[in-house]
Amino acid sequence: MEERNNPTVSFCFTIVIPVYNEEENIYALEEKLKAYLSHAALSTAVLFVNDGSKDNSLQRIREICLRNDSFYYLNLTRNGGLSAALKAGIDHVCSEYVGYMDADMQTDPEDFDLLLQEIPHYEIVTGIRANRKDSFFKKLQSKIANSYRRMMTGDGVSDTGCPLKVMHSDAAKRIPLFNGMHRFLPALILLQNGRVKQVPVRHYPRNAGTSKYHLWNRLSGPFIDCFAYRWMKKRAINYQINEHNLG
Repeated sequence: MEERNNPTVSFCFTIVIPVYNEEENIYALEEKLKAYLSHAALSTAVLFVNDGSKDNSLQRIREICLRNDSFYYLNLTRNGGLSAALKAGIDHVCSEYVGYMDADMQTDPEDFDLLLQEIPHYEIVTGIRANRKDSFFKKLQSKIANSYRRMMTGDGVSDTGCPLKVMHSDAAKRIPLFNGMHRFLPALILLQNGRVKQVPVRHYPRNAGTSKYHLWNRLSGPFIDCFAYRWMKKRAINYQINEHNLG
């Protein structure tokens, strides 16, 4: 896709929202996003990425994109998982900044303005879920996974599972694609010698739809992926061009 033909080039900020079987949340999400875009700190577009949903999510995404000028979508041919959907969205954004949030309505797009205040000075600004509204067991699982990941990566991030994030698009596009990538966004930005900032954001209970995570994929995946990150960290390549004649 050529940049000049990509409508997100006209915006400063694009919010990528991966969607998998979230039909019950699409219309409520539309209202939340419309309200935010009307007074967002930067000119903002929304890019939904339908990750092979088996319910009516795609039909509803098409519907809301038809009636909202700043809403766009990608439809993946099959379900590839959250990391694949997120990377597809990042790769198709041409705005200066790219954000990420889930479609489950547990975070508020209004809080993007808190992150955007800091983004000129950091390559990634990530939310920390304050007063998290999840069950004790779910919070315990996340605490164990976050502690282990932080020990293995040294990224210093207390809540990498918070889906509210803003990145410089050029840094986000350099992030390598692998399953589980979404859990390591700050750590992967650090591999580029980037800077990371954490900002408290609001969190809400899930009122519709079904969580896609459980004990096995919340703990086993990060455990294995941490070793993959350690391998990449030792072999990471960073370079800068100081001159060229390519135009």
